[in-house]
Amino acid sequence: MLKVWTRDVLGQFVRTRLTGHRLIVVSNREPFQHRRAGARIECIQPASGMATALDPLMRASGGLWIAHGSGDADRLTTDEFDRVPVPPSAPAYTLRRVWLTPDEEEGYYAGLSNQGLWPLCHNAFTRPRFDPDDWEMYRHVNRKFANAVLEEAGSDPTFVFIQDYHFGLLPRMLRDSGSNLVVAQFWHIPWPNREVFSAFPWKEELLEGMLGNDLLGFHLPHHCQNFLETVDCSIEAKVDMAGSEACRGGRCTMVRPFPIGIDFDEHVQAATSDEVGFHMQCWRNQLDLDNQVLGIGIDRLDYTKGIPERLRFFDRLFEQYPEYRGRLTFLQIAVPSRSSVPAYREADLEVEALAAKINFRWSRHSWKPIVLLKRHFAMPEMIALHRLAQFCLVTPLHDGMNLVSKEFVASRIDKDGVLILSRFAGAARELKDALLINPFSIEEGVSAIQAALTMPREERRRRMAKMRESVEHNNVYRWAGKFLSELARIEFPEYPEPIDVEFPQNCNAWNERILEVAV
Repeated sequence: MLKVWTRDVLGQFVRTRLTGHRLIVVSNREPFQHRRAGARIECIQPASGMATALDPLMRASGGLWIAHGSGDADRLTTDEFDRVPVPPSAPAYTLRRVWLTPDEEEGYYAGLSNQGLWPLCHNAFTRPRFDPDDWEMYRHVNRKFANAVLEEAGSDPTFVFIQDYHFGLLPRMLRDSGSNLVVAQFWHIPWPNREVFSAFPWKEELLEGMLGNDLLGFHLPHHCQNFLETVDCSIEAKVDMAGSEACRGGRCTMVRPFPIGIDFDEHVQAATSDEVGFHMQCWRNQLDLDNQVLGIGIDRLDYTKGIPERLRFFDRLFEQYPEYRGRLTFLQIAVPSRSSVPAYREADLEVEALAAKINFRWSRHSWKPIVLLKRHFAMPEMIALHRLAQFCLVTPLHDGMNLVSKEFVASRIDKDGVLILSRFAGAARELKDALLINPFSIEEGVSAIQAALTMPREERRRRMAKMRESVEHNNVYRWAGKFLSELARIEFPEYPEPIDVEFPQNCNAWNERILEVAV
């Protein structure tokens, strides 16, 4: 029987299986940020699917998280070693901040990472920019983070868990240090096919850097295959497609799929809270939901998320189905992101203009069809929207996974509501009872919205129940447990191959069984 992982089970797993090793997580974005709020300092959790997914892992396991300190009050809250315990209310692990200059941020983050690798990997028809100065800064910042990791790890046996495309060179830098590290990386965005990746001017150095990992994870088997084929045709390496590994210089890198999840139980608990209930009433009043059907979209303001295409669905819907005029409101939350990058500023302007055009065309009296809110909202406010909406549109043009879709499903404790999901999101492989569409097709988008509005309640509940079962099982703790189990087997080969089993919720018997079974 299949087991639902929990925070406690993962904590027991880490303490037992990783005994004698430290755990260090490395990411660009920090899980907690301190910023000035008038005369006081507040601590917030930045909007980040990656940080949201990893924070439960770190709370369960302890350890150290190394990240860029980007808050305007971050320096005021760290000690002389640039460390701060987090979360502030109940410290469970340590955050080590790395400081970057504006030039370093511009070249490594806004430049190479988000104008080069991001559009290249997402195939979103946005032309990548490959600037040699940005590549040099990317290399420089990767070295800066490598020094921080080596300083923190010292000579202790350490598992290093690197996050995402900002640190493609970091694994090799750590491997070449000769230190006592087991290095793994999870690449949170898609990996393109070999022909697309061949356009990257420094492909050999980047692949060499990534093959410094002992374990490299992607969301989907297809991304693993793309990566191995890219290695096979780009550099001198022995690639074993059947075994899903690549060997270079006498060391092998295992390449495995690990589809990421969310903390399902935490979401369910939040959805039943008084705070969410309060925000539901606020939204009802603000949007006049006594007289409206609500559809929602919640995204970063990113050109890969398909927000303009989504808005065009509604323009066509009101044209073809006049009965929805005055009855249906679509609320789009678009959290500002990477505004220093020209393509993101252009996306912002396009979304703003489209919303205004559609509202001008279809508004009547006090009703307007599109409500566009461009700011960050706290999770209870967004869960309140999840619970109120008849349908949620998650329609990226290309996405590694997309956790918004899973958050919507987890929030629906009433087992109602319809998820309209892009076929090009990794989550579509798990959430097969969503209405799956091609986000480039206006006809498919309109048809899905109309289906969501007319679907019988029994069918909505049947579909949602199956998706909730999937999200509950494939949660963030299972993702972390499977990844860390595979990582542990590198250091301790006697551990068995990870399998899915039913564990007792009472973990007293865990220590006796942990060496026999894994995830």
